[in-house]
Amino acid sequence: MTLDEKFDKLKTRLRQMDRVVIAFSGGVDSTFLLKAASMSGLREVLAVTGQSESMTEEEFSFSKEIAGSLDVKHRIIRTNELGNNNYSKNPPDRCYYCKKELFGKLKDIAQQEGFSFILDGTNSDDVNDRRPGRRAAYEEGVESPLLETGLTKNEIRELSKALGLPTWNKPATPCLSSRIPYGLEITAEALEKVSKAETFIRKFGVTELRVRNHSEVARIEVHPDDFHKLTGAQARKEIVDYLRSIGFKYITLDLQGFRSGSGNEALL
Repeated sequence: MTLDEKFDKLKTRLRQMDRVVIAFSGGVDSTFLLKAASMSGLREVLAVTGQSESMTEEEFSFSKEIAGSLDVKHRIIRTNELGNNNYSKNPPDRCYYCKKELFGKLKDIAQQEGFSFILDGTNSDDVNDRRPGRRAAYEEGVESPLLETGLTKNEIRELSKALGLPTWNKPATPCLSSRIPYGLEITAEALEKVSKAETFIRKFGVTELRVRNHSEVARIEVHPDDFHKLTGAQARKEIVDYLRSIGFKYITLDLQGFRSGSGNEALL
């Protein structure tokens, strides 16, 4: 099946859904799904973004901006995953509890307001990754039309570029809780430290970045090609001074470089 045929199949499937609620983060996949839904002749599309301490202010603002540019209804709801000990204790299936709360709230909206389907942006590559949140999607009846259509991440980026979406080359932006190793408690303060650290370090011109919060230790992951941007004398001093000022005692640069999902290495 060609990429155009996959896209047509997606729009046909969406058109059959009538009224949908879309879990919308402002990332590559959910933005593409929202755009496709807006083009498909659905009777009603409602994008819903869950706001909590695990989402940066930059990502939250971006989600509002991109939803506005697509001219769709956008609703913000508050989620409180940190109030669930099963989540805040940070077990390996942490994501299940986060998605369970979000999808549960979306299910309430759908039932109360007569929406036919709840959708998320899971794509066909995601089934090869460790994603505990998929269980919550199954339990709450969430549909994944990008997965159903067989669209890969690269194909979604390609289609997004053709559609003029600014997210086509946006780096992956997982929640801030993914920066805290399993077993260390997730708190609002720990998440804020990560957010502040990453915002500061990005000013040195790195794009793919994670600051892993190991309590007193900040482990910085960037691509090896970007190491030099952080290791010059002035940059190094500024980064160390700032990260120590927000509560880290030790600041390290991971010589393995950036890798998505490196927290799961502890499970191997």
